[in-house]
Amino acid sequence: MLFWIVALVVVLAGAAVAYVRLAPSDPARWNQPIAATEDKDFGNGAIRVLPASDGLLARLDAAMQALPRTRVLAGSVADGRITYVTRTPTVGFPDYTTIEQTEGQIRILARARFGSSDMGLNAKRLKGLLATVQG
Repeated sequence: MLFWIVALVVVLAGAAVAYVRLAPSDPARWNQPIAATEDKDFGNGAIRVLPASDGLLARLDAAMQALPRTRVLAGSVADGRITYVTRTPTVGFPDYTTIEQTEGQIRILARARFGSSDMGLNAKRLKGLLATVQG
């Protein structure tokens, strides 16, 4: 009996990991305008707002695309909004980062898809991203 319980737990855990890795990412859901106008950290993400300058959006795009396990989900520099998916190394949890240039600002929203806490990972990623393009 114990064998079957353990087997069931292993199968369910495998199914959960498979769902996290294989669940589709809907660009229409994640590549949305960012309404925030000031910096904020929250349970599963972070927002950063800074003044726009010539070429900053393109530099942010290049820096995001250089991150490991990161790909563009939707948008482009020409569109003025880009959303990326970055996956954690082990399980492959997806985090979504949207960067847009609007109203003389660059607005960046990074958030986890699953769970209520990202343990500060998205805020840390944004700090590194901004240090890369401003440093």
